[in-house]
Amino acid sequence: MKAKALIPRRYWPLLSALFRALRYVGTRVVCPCCRWHFRRFLPFGVVVKRVNALCPRCGSLERHRLLWLYLKNRTDLFYNTHRVLHFAPEPVFAKVFQRMPLLQYVTADLSSARASVRTDIMAIPCKDNSFDVVLCNHVLEHVLDDQKAMRELFRVLAPGGWAILQSPIERQRAKTLEDPMIVSPRERERAFGQHNHLRMYGCDYKDRLEKAGFLVKVEGYSGELEKRDVSKYGLPNEEIYFCRKPLPPVTRGAVLAGIASPVRN
Repeated sequence: MKAKALIPRRYWPLLSALFRALRYVGTRVVCPCCRWHFRRFLPFGVVVKRVNALCPRCGSLERHRLLWLYLKNRTDLFYNTHRVLHFAPEPVFAKVFQRMPLLQYVTADLSSARASVRTDIMAIPCKDNSFDVVLCNHVLEHVLDDQKAMRELFRVLAPGGWAILQSPIERQRAKTLEDPMIVSPRERERAFGQHNHLRMYGCDYKDRLEKAGFLVKVEGYSGELEKRDVSKYGLPNEEIYFCRKPLPPVTRGAVLAGIASPVRN
């Protein structure tokens, strides 16, 4: 207690996170986001606690670690210049992207004080074709009109640009479940999996994105990795929804000829 009294209060959360991480240091699992090694990841979950989910150091969850590896290994986000719009920015990503000199990084959120732009995703205050990359993860299931939000994301994305738009999906469900009559938190949790979700997406999620104009490629990235790596990094069996905005016909031929390519081979 005496030592704590000597440390400014603003540093207490950082020290608490550091001490928590040190308690679990080991060799069994690795967080690719912070590159720390641990005996295991911690349990985490809003409704049901998932084992081996939360990184003790940076707070990444399974889906964050999967997306980190995908962005680093399948795109050039970490290596080239991009204008990036990140909706509801996860701290584990934002802390890194804000320090990357090649990125013009803009964060957006409806209410978070951490975001550089306070905005409704259904009415983004940016010009058409403003960004090369859009990241929006686990947001659309909270939005009143998700189709309008998807069209807005498409509008601000530049032709040839790409977006990753992740949402919880129930693979056994063919069609998205949504019902405006379901309004109570308890009913929404039962129907949609969480009290503040407005829908449960089904296998038609790709169709909904394509309806907004995107060219969508669904990638089972974690299924392509070695099983030992899936276990080591604590990854989910979750597909990546990689979305492109089509190029105008005049530009498309140049890109196909190899003049420009926004994604790594």
